[in-house]
Amino acid sequence: VLYKESVGTGTPTPVTPEMERVKRNQEICSSVLYKENIGKATPTPVTPEMERVKRNQEIISSVLYKENVGKVTPTPITPEMERVKRNQEIISSVLYKENVGQATPTPVTPEMERVKRNQEQISSVAYREGLGKATPSPVTPEMERVKRNQEQISSVLYKEHMAKGTPTPLTPEMERAKRNQENISSVLYSDSFRKQVQGKAAYVLDTPEMRRVRETQKHISTVKYHEDFEKSKGSFTPVVTDPITERVKKNMQDFSDISYRGIQRRVVEMERKRVDQDQENLTG
Repeated sequence: VLYKESVGTGTPTPVTPEMERVKRNQEICSSVLYKENIGKATPTPVTPEMERVKRNQEIISSVLYKENVGKVTPTPITPEMERVKRNQEIISSVLYKENVGQATPTPVTPEMERVKRNQEQISSVAYREGLGKATPSPVTPEMERVKRNQEQISSVLYKEHMAKGTPTPLTPEMERAKRNQENISSVLYSDSFRKQVQGKAAYVLDTPEMRRVRETQKHISTVKYHEDFEKSKGSFTPVVTDPITERVKKNMQDFSDISYRGIQRRVVEMERKRVDQDQENLTG
């Protein structure tokens, strides 16, 4: 207060370009002197406590920022905004692909496949553990009706958004190209199947639950087999006897008698003796 009382009235002077230049030079000099006075510092490692404090500061800053944001007026999403958004996504995708360098492909080894399957199983188990208990609700006729109506509405809306197309005749050339594509797809699928699936066994964990189910299935199959056997025991299936069946039956009986009694073997021996005798008569 005393300082301001002793100060008299002054004459204001305009800020000239020269004064602006001097002011900027003073700021630059002050910045240089400030950096010269700073000594060497010792780097400290980033500890978990520092990480926690940093996250807390970010959360507090986010909360304060949201508190300072006033009320806004929502605007509807127009087709022009949708178009601009799609264009931005396409441009971002193109720029991202341009910045990606060349990579070296690595083969997928059995160990990598095993780790991938284990990760999927762990993810599935962790997902199921995170699910709470739910109350099952029956599917009522009203729910079925609403579901069918939703499917019909979705189908109608989908067809409304489709533009009109120009029908093209199905020429023999198109038929040939279609068949070639099907053949190529079949060949590629077969090759992929042979390389990836054929000859490889699917590994399944043999858990106690699976062993119990397997034993139960065996018991059920055994019981069912014995039940069917007891029902069919003592019964026979009638067969119509016709002349062809009788002839086949008689031929089979004759073959059985020949094999059992050795008649065929004796006939062969007699034929060989007859041939030997004929040869002796010719030479004698």
